[in-house]
Amino acid sequence: MLKNIYPRTTLFSSRLCVLLITCLALNANSYGQEDLSAYWNGVWNAEGTLFTIGVSVEDSVMEVEQIESLGFLWTSKNGSIEGNVVRVEVEYAGVTGIIQAELIDPNTAIAFAATCLPEFMVVCALAKDRQAVFRRVESQ
Repeated sequence: MLKNIYPRTTLFSSRLCVLLITCLALNANSYGQEDLSAYWNGVWNAEGTLFTIGVSVEDSVMEVEQIESLGFLWTSKNGSIEGNVVRVEVEYAGVTGIIQAELIDPNTAIAFAATCLPEFMVVCALAKDRQAVFRRVESQ
């Protein structure tokens, strides 16, 4: 029969995990109660580029408008907002995907391709494991 040579370490690790999980749960609940949808409204710019979009939110539904798309022709459907995360379906050059963005603070969001199909398309290969930082440059 194996015995634990470090019972105090194991006990400490277990308690630390419980404490961290409890803190995360409490923080998530308090953050989740705040209505963050108004923070999305405005003009957003992809950091380091001229790519700019307009965002408007009403009743937890997001509409995205192209302002400066750098010549890329794309379409999007209305996005859904849940807490500080939004998901928007986008079509571009024969590719369909879901862009997911997380509001980090009232003027910063991190976006990435949550899905991209068909995966063999160059656009999907280039977007894999990439993210973009968007800064709100004007609020509405």
